[in-house]
Order: sequence, then structure tokens, then C-alpha cells
Amino acid sequence: MADLIPPHGGLTEPVCCTVSADDIDSFRSEAAKLPQVPVSAADLSTVYRLGDGTLSPLTGPMDSATYNRVLDESVIEVNGTKYAWTIPISLPVTSELAASLSAGQKVALTNPDGEIVATLDVTDVFEWDKPRYIKSVYLTERTDHPGADMVLKGDADKTHLIGGEIRVLPQPKNAAFGQYVLSPREVRKKLAETGWDSVVAFQTRNPLHRAHEYALVYALEKLLKDGKNAGACLNPLIGETKSDDVNAEIRMQTYEKLISDRAMGDGDSDPELWSSRGESVPDRVILLGLDIKMFYGGPKEAVMHAIYRQNLGFTNIVIGRKHADAPYQDGTAIWGDFDAQEIFNNLNGALEIKPVNVGFAAYYESLGRVDLMENHSEEKPVFISGKQVRATLQAGEMVDPRIMRESTSKILAAAMHQ
Repeated sequence: MADLIPPHGGLTEPVCCTVSADDIDSFRSEAAKLPQVPVSAADLSTVYRLGDGTLSPLTGPMDSATYNRVLDESVIEVNGTKYAWTIPISLPVTSELAASLSAGQKVALTNPDGEIVATLDVTDVFEWDKPRYIKSVYLTERTDHPGADMVLKGDADKTHLIGGEIRVLPQPKNAAFGQYVLSPREVRKKLAETGWDSVVAFQTRNPLHRAHEYALVYALEKLLKDGKNAGACLNPLIGETKSDDVNAEIRMQTYEKLISDRAMGDGDSDPELWSSRGESVPDRVILLGLDIKMFYGGPKEAVMHAIYRQNLGFTNIVIGRKHADAPYQDGTAIWGDFDAQEIFNNLNGALEIKPVNVGFAAYYESLGRVDLMENHSEEKPVFISGKQVRATLQAGEMVDPRIMRESTSKILAAAMHQ
């Protein structure tokens, strides 16, 4: 069966820079003789996604020309056509290491444990202009926000970037949730088996409140009402996140439970739509994880989230208000509530995946369910601050079930209760 959508960059199939099973031994013995370049835990997932094609059409970290064009124009060019690309990707290195590297050289990339994970045919070594990067990606010169922290603190010792062509060993599976992390080819095969003609992906880095969950339900229902034989994928990002975000292992437990309990959309879906179909929301929702780091990049990252999902084979992506958002340290907003939706109307290059825009949602007593706030201008929703939710869970107590499913509360309270 044909794919629902081609990969990004005008390709007919996703890039594959992963070493085949037959070649692993010879690859390892050759790589062992090469100079080594360490890769951070955060960037390790990027290496694996370059390998499996989630970052198609890239076949390795970007050279300076490609990198700078992304900063200036938010595009990459393939065969004379411009494609949307909003956050440049190259591998950071120290000045000492950069001085020992040059174009034409082959190096081995190592993980934080010192194990070889990939080889790189270096095509470029160039200085990392961090202020320029921050201004382009985050649309601000201020540096008191998580994105700038990653660059200025997390990569404080890295002054240069390297680009080149990569070959990557297969990623070891995480014992707890590895079965949910599939390559673009594997996801595309899985989607073909469903028989759906459209699939909307839901990006999240948090455990789900019912309002988050409703964004996925709303998007799925919108596609069905538009006449599509549609499905949805709860597709959490499980790569490197901020230290105060709930870790991936705990989050995956909450998502698994939502799926196995068939709780998705329970009480918050459109009863007429589903009864007329003889189905419910869980019949059309699958769970898959995406192992790549968060940039906390708001609108620019929303576009990247869409590119990853197009490469995985999804036709649509939910873009909510404050997508991939993180405020300044003083709590003020870097971007407007809906900037991440508006950026898709002003792309400088092609992008085939289509966003499904969803506004703020909340629980309304008058309805006894979650709904979009735009439908209730006169009524105050049930609202609890994130700070209150955290305090409740840390006390080992359940969050109000109008805000969060009991199964999610239980798992988080057990994990967070000190």
C-alpha cells in the first residue's frame, strides 16, 4: 500500500543512514581506528534520527552554508526546490577538538559512555555564532529562557559546529518503552496496516491533562467530520527535556495506561459522531514515542515538529496554542499564544503535512465535559494552575478528575510524592 504522504524534501522514501545488521561488525572494527568526537546525551538522539530518516532529507549534520541559510531564510534547498526548515542542525564541538578536525576527514562519534555510535565524513568545521542562532531560532535576543540555557550553559564549552555525511549504528531499544519508538519506515508500515487515509499526530512533552487530550480528540473528530477515514497518534517527544519536566519513563506509563484503559476522549468526545459510527475514540488512536530533544523553540519548533511527523508518515499534526512554548525566566511570554499556528501561513518553503489548529480547552460545568474556550465566552472554566497540580501530586494526592484522568494522577503522584 502506498504511503499516505511522502517524506520531506521531495523524497520518495525516508533517508536511511543506519548501518545494516550484516555490516555492523565490519563497521565497528573500521570505526575503532578513527579519531573520536563525543556527542552529548541531548544530541545523541539527533544522531539516531539522522540515521533513521526522521530528519529527512538530511544525510548528516549541516554544513555552514546550509546552517546559515536556515538561520536567514528558514529553508533548505533540494534539487532546486526550497523546503521549510526552521532550526538548523549541526553537531557542537569544543575549540580544541575543532582545531584537530578538517573537511575530508572521517571520525567516529561516541555517546556519553564512550561507545562508538556512528561515523561522520566531515565536510565542514565552523564557528558557532550563538547569539545569532538564539536570535533566529527563538526570535529574541534575550537569553533568560530554556532554549538559550541549552546553548549557553548546556553547551558552554562548545564553540564550533561540524557538518558531514553520517552512518549510524541501530539505536539500542529502551527496555521500558522501546517498543513504541519506531523508525519512519516502521511507522509508515504500521500506518498502512490500519487502512486509514489520514493520521493526525499529537506532539506533547507533558503528561496529559484532559484539556491536552481534548486537542487530540478535537483534531481526530475534525478529520472524520471532513469525510476522512482518519486515525490519530499520541506521539510524545521522549528525548532530552528540561530537568523540571516529568521524565520520559514516567510519562510513557501515563500514556500507556490511557491507551490500555481506552480512556482517551472518555466523556469529552462528540457522542453523535461516534454513536453514528458505532465506534469510540480509542478505536482510532495509537501510541508511538519520538526520541528527539526539545528545543523549547515555540513557533520555529512547531514547524520542526511537523517535519519530523511528515517523515514518520503522518498527514496532519495538532498545533495548539503556545506550542513548544517556554516563557522567559520572569514568567513573561516570548511568543504570542497563537504564533505557532500563524507561522505555518508564512513558510518560505514547501511542507506537505497539514496542521490542525486547536485553541485553548478547559472543563465546563454547564456541559460536564471539556470543550474549546472559544465556545464559552460567558462562562468561567474549571481551572487549576500548574503549580497547584504539581503541589497536589507531590503530596501524593489525586488531581481534580475534571482536570486530569485518575490513572494519570495515580502514576504521577506515586512518582512525585516525596
